[in-house]
Amino acid sequence: MNKVIQVDIEKEMRKSYLDYSMSVIVSRALPDVRDGLKPVHRRILYTMHENSLWPDRAYRKCADTVGAVLGRYHPHGDASVYDALVRMAQDFSMRYILVDGHGNFGSVDGDPPAAYRYTEARMSKIATEMLTDIEKDTVDFTSNYDDRLKEPQVLPSRFPNLLVNGSTGIAVGMATNMPPHNLGEVIDAICLLIENPDATLNELMEYIQGPDFPTGGIIMGRSGIRAAYGTGRGRILVRAKADIVESHNGRFQIVVTELPYQVNKARLVQSIAELIKEKRIDGLQNVDDHSDREGMRIVMDLKREANPQVVLNQLFTYTQMQVTFGVINLALANGQPKVLTLKELLEHYIQFQLEVITRRTQFDLRKAQERAHILEALCKALDFIDEVVSILRSSKSIPEGKQNLMDRFEFDEIQATAIVQMTLGRLTGLEREKLEGELEELEIKIANFKDILASEERRLNIVREEVCVLRDKYNNPRRTHITAISGEVDIEDLIEEEECVLTLTRFGYIKRLPVDTYRTQRRGGRGISGMTQREEDYVDEMFVCSTHDTVMFFTNIGRVYRLKGYEVPEGSRTSKGLNMANLLPLSQGERVNAMIRVTGDDKGYIVMVTRQGIIKRCDLSLFGNVRKNGIIALELNEGDELAWVRLTSGENRLIVATKGGMAIRFDENDVRPMGRAARGVKAIHLAEGDEVVGMARTREGGTLLTVTETGYGRRSQISDYRLQTRGGKGIINYRTSLYGKVAGIKVVDEDDDVMMIASNGIIIRVAVSDISIYARPAKGVRVMRIDPDSGDRLVTLARTPHEDDEETQPVEDEPQEASDLEEEAESADSVQEDETAGESQEP
Repeated sequence: MNKVIQVDIEKEMRKSYLDYSMSVIVSRALPDVRDGLKPVHRRILYTMHENSLWPDRAYRKCADTVGAVLGRYHPHGDASVYDALVRMAQDFSMRYILVDGHGNFGSVDGDPPAAYRYTEARMSKIATEMLTDIEKDTVDFTSNYDDRLKEPQVLPSRFPNLLVNGSTGIAVGMATNMPPHNLGEVIDAICLLIENPDATLNELMEYIQGPDFPTGGIIMGRSGIRAAYGTGRGRILVRAKADIVESHNGRFQIVVTELPYQVNKARLVQSIAELIKEKRIDGLQNVDDHSDREGMRIVMDLKREANPQVVLNQLFTYTQMQVTFGVINLALANGQPKVLTLKELLEHYIQFQLEVITRRTQFDLRKAQERAHILEALCKALDFIDEVVSILRSSKSIPEGKQNLMDRFEFDEIQATAIVQMTLGRLTGLEREKLEGELEELEIKIANFKDILASEERRLNIVREEVCVLRDKYNNPRRTHITAISGEVDIEDLIEEEECVLTLTRFGYIKRLPVDTYRTQRRGGRGISGMTQREEDYVDEMFVCSTHDTVMFFTNIGRVYRLKGYEVPEGSRTSKGLNMANLLPLSQGERVNAMIRVTGDDKGYIVMVTRQGIIKRCDLSLFGNVRKNGIIALELNEGDELAWVRLTSGENRLIVATKGGMAIRFDENDVRPMGRAARGVKAIHLAEGDEVVGMARTREGGTLLTVTETGYGRRSQISDYRLQTRGGKGIINYRTSLYGKVAGIKVVDEDDDVMMIASNGIIIRVAVSDISIYARPAKGVRVMRIDPDSGDRLVTLARTPHEDDEETQPVEDEPQEASDLEEEAESADSVQEDETAGESQEP
């Protein structure tokens, strides 16, 4: 009769489910915090190591590797092993691939890999670093599934693989989703933590900026990163890298060159095509995938009337061009699943490496001591070689000879065995010297090993030295860019405040550069290349500001937008920059003509001047809440455009200059404050065909710098421009018929520098003190060499703080003709017909 055991079904289900859950958590789904690997990945790499599939060996069929893994360590389906092997070979899945694959291993379009009988693989170079010294008892081994073999419970992992390559896994009741990072940044943070164990999260984040995905993309804001690093959980917003460019037919295109991590490109293109077909995004005309071996390139053509920024925002909203990466830093720590902060992840890795170094040193010490033990016996035997030979010759067997040696010289069995096995070649004097030299070296090594084991500081130094070697060997630049988002609570605390130069080209390309990028040169020099521009493009606006300042952008149609200085992408000295359509929702034909900086404490007025000589003054507070889509700053007359904008205090005096060489100076209070919708009043009466080229605020001690399109310039005293009432013709500022049209004006101080830009993109920085002061109508000196035959001209200038770095040779002033000197000596009052001061008139 069978024995029946009564079991409570609830208790049995609970016990069985918990056993199953822990088996999945520990043995399948979650990575180990020490090497960042799940069991299947660890078994694949260890099997390839056993099979000598190193980077300098030939590739081997994946079928062979998969079969070996299944037969030795992983008794599951072959699909689970091959899928894991494939992922370790995909450069769009792993930041640093661990398997070097040969053949079709899938694509970012979601194409599946070829069957394992067609593909080949071997270990990558960096993967070998994960198994370094594994034979030196650095990690524990356990029996495989049938007790035939031993497999490592963890790999020594010379580099922090969990942070560097990330991990994804779904267990029972929990999941992990860790993003990859840049190897160099992680190792720099490890070095910081070794030097300063009390380092704060802010200090660690100075080195680890954020995740670094293999597919690039743009991380929007740092708040999600900080939450993930500080708590182990966070939501990171990742966008595709999409640029708005102008095509040859004048229409805009959206070009996508990088996608968020784990986004399927083919599905994305299909979803965009469906949105176009369903007319959910009206501004798009079509989408094409131009990606090739050179890189990713998805091109979307916009309709002529479409607003590119609006369309791009719709794409971010409706498609996977913008995704949220939910960070869950869950890993096995001491055999238990735990959500870990950034500092805890780094600390676990450092402690593990200390353990690896300790065990490795103990192994090396043990081997060195064993060898020294034998060498001591060999050296002693050589001292009594005749007696040793006599004992062995008189012994009837090897065991008897060994025992006789042990009895006579007090050798142990190991030493006696080594002496018995010693060859006749060891009896020479040279071999004796080699044995003694080897023994001396071993004694030094043994002392060093003991010192390492006795000093945690030395072991920490070894950790730092070893990871720094890997950083120098395998590090590469970041692929994922992190963009600041205004409105985050602590965003400005995370961004270093520094002086920078903002440049804006006529065709609307903007970039930010450190202010020390440009060297100071003597006036008259050739300058350095400041940008790479498209044909006929040139820098139209430039000024110096702080990364924390607010920058207001005024467009030609009279609208105003706001950005923080750090929101303007930083570029290289010779880069073209980013089209303003990527930053602001500009409409068709709208372009930024002026930009000014506003600090948090600024009060006063915004003064705007149009090309047709209309001026308007508004209280700065009217622009305190500028919407993302911008607001109206000025109503314009037909054919006119907003050209110049300045921030004034309410007590300033203004100078407005024209291309035809006229200028007028008046008090800003001649222009009454107006509302945002007003059209303004007349600043200067323009001659036929003339237009405004500049507006400046005067200040005590300043001089007015005037430069021409032909590269000449001069400084004049502000008093040379007598105070008038706005609306008149003004007075002569420059003899344009003789020296060329006026390019711009600027009020400067003696200790300033001036940057001047030519239409060919050449920039020169000149100390103001090198530019002489002349009477108002004078020609002045050559400030920049312009080649008139090539059609180049000086187009704009900007005032910057002085830098003491003068490299080019000074240029002699060009001799002036007698007629020029006579004209310079003329009094401005003698030109009565050009100095009419008109009364204020409404246009």
